[in-house]
Amino acid sequence: MGARIEVTFDELWMLKAQARGFSLQARQPISSLLAGRHASRLRGRGLAFEELRQYREGDDVRTIDWKATARLRSPQVRVYSEERERPVLFVVDQRAPMFFGSRSKMKSVAAAEVMALGAWRTLESGDRVGGIVFNEAEAVEVRPHRSRTRLLQLFHETIRMNRQLTEREPVSGDVDLNAALRQALNVAHHSHLVVVISDLDGANEETEKLATQLVAHNDVLIVAVYDPLGAVLSGSPGMMASDRGQVWEIPAGKQFSERFQKAFQERLDQWTTLFHNLRVPVLPISTAYPVDEQIRSILGDRPTAS
Repeated sequence: MGARIEVTFDELWMLKAQARGFSLQARQPISSLLAGRHASRLRGRGLAFEELRQYREGDDVRTIDWKATARLRSPQVRVYSEERERPVLFVVDQRAPMFFGSRSKMKSVAAAEVMALGAWRTLESGDRVGGIVFNEAEAVEVRPHRSRTRLLQLFHETIRMNRQLTEREPVSGDVDLNAALRQALNVAHHSHLVVVISDLDGANEETEKLATQLVAHNDVLIVAVYDPLGAVLSGSPGMMASDRGQVWEIPAGKQFSERFQKAFQERLDQWTTLFHNLRVPVLPISTAYPVDEQIRSILGDRPTAS
């Protein structure tokens, strides 16, 4: 059986029931096969500055604003409150390399499901949801807003570009991952959670620079969508894969398997190099298993780490 090649509105809508048991906002370590030994974290909502006031007995001395204290000639403390909301921006890749799958679904379909699960969870948490959906021809922006209308707009743009992948004449243009990240920088000025959902095709040094700019004032989560073809071919009697509507059999053989495994490992190493030093968490999502189960296994609700 070939992989599921398209996503429908009904499928994204019904994922609302599965958008539970995980959090995009919690302050918790992210366990990932790409995270290395250094724990990556999502910072959570964080603290927002509320007021500057005179020091009172019992105040934490670490909150003293020494510049204001010197200026006003009396101890002044900075008061913070937990931010009430944090906009979440989903950057969704629907380029041609995402239109590949050897198991239950295409990478492009898995990416759409990740977006829908995260968007439903964000909206139900009372936060603003938006996104940038892109292919080779365009990058469409949906500004974050706390409304179901905005969520549905994000769904429709994702479905539209997803369906273009099955057309006989593929879209063309020069929009790439870096172009989408530059657009994300124009939207997420500060205090956003930017969730990049892609197979990271074309990621390079410029990608690292853009990610560095994003993490300076935002949280960033990389959802690396991959197909397990290269990791599981060894010893297989042959597999079926789909690409641009064509279903074909992958030949079995040690040499063929080793070549795919090597390419797969090189891609993992590339991801590690790009994001390891930035402490940006990377969540690997396989096309072979239910997306919601994979998300819960890594982002599942758990006690906060100290």
